[in-house]
Amino acid sequence: MPELPEVEALSAFLRERAVGHVLTRVDLCAVSAIKTFDPPHTALAGLEVTGAGRHGKFLDLDVSGLHLVVHLARAGWLHWRDQLPPAPPKPGRGPLALRVHLDDGAGFDLTEQGTKKGLSVYVVRDPTTVPGVARLGPDAMQLSAPELAEILRGHRGQLKGALTDQRLIAGIGNAYSDEILHVARLSPFKQTHSISDTDVETLHVAVRTTLTDAVERSIGQAAARLKSEKRSGLRVHARTGLPCPVCGDTVREVSFADRSLQYCPACQTGGKPLADRRTSKFLR
Repeated sequence: MPELPEVEALSAFLRERAVGHVLTRVDLCAVSAIKTFDPPHTALAGLEVTGAGRHGKFLDLDVSGLHLVVHLARAGWLHWRDQLPPAPPKPGRGPLALRVHLDDGAGFDLTEQGTKKGLSVYVVRDPTTVPGVARLGPDAMQLSAPELAEILRGHRGQLKGALTDQRLIAGIGNAYSDEILHVARLSPFKQTHSISDTDVETLHVAVRTTLTDAVERSIGQAAARLKSEKRSGLRVHARTGLPCPVCGDTVREVSFADRSLQYCPACQTGGKPLADRRTSKFLR
């Protein structure tokens, strides 16, 4: 799933390539992807692209005051094309959900792989009317250490869950929460309400440094290279069975129904493997 660094890089890419151009046409290929009807997606045609930004993990393309807001979900992506075919694509069961044409012949496709569809597209006058945007907590890159402490101590649960709850902190997903906790040397199952001041400070630094580094590596990359750039910078996420780059211990995994987390026992849990939540009690 694209997280804050990738969405930040996509917005920067669109500011460079799309801003200043007129959006000539929007082809809707997957009706299930569009979540709004007023204004219709056809209202974007003929308007100038005036900005691009993000809200947490939501991408926001400003089109002369109307906003094309996109949540790429788990398997969605944006593919830039320097030259799009002029003929409208045929709606079907393929990965193409939406195609945006610009006045110079370029544009982008929004695609989603797999059968479980979660990609969402909104055309709105105000991005804060998008339900997912309205529910967002403060942006992860803008949090101060005292704000982070207040959020965590007001939440009863585990650190991993708190970092990925967009209502608490916007922008961090499964991959970067694993990376942040590894940098902070904290267990993903440590309880939030009892976290110490020292751990808050350490976690705050880890959030800022991990995300800042990922954004810096991603900005300037072509959209097609962002996924591989993300993978190349990961230290524990999706590296089950490989040596930890810090201490050499084996990276372990805890699996859930529809996702998994990775961590280093030596760096994060005092050398003790975490038990699978489906069969055992969490380590703290």
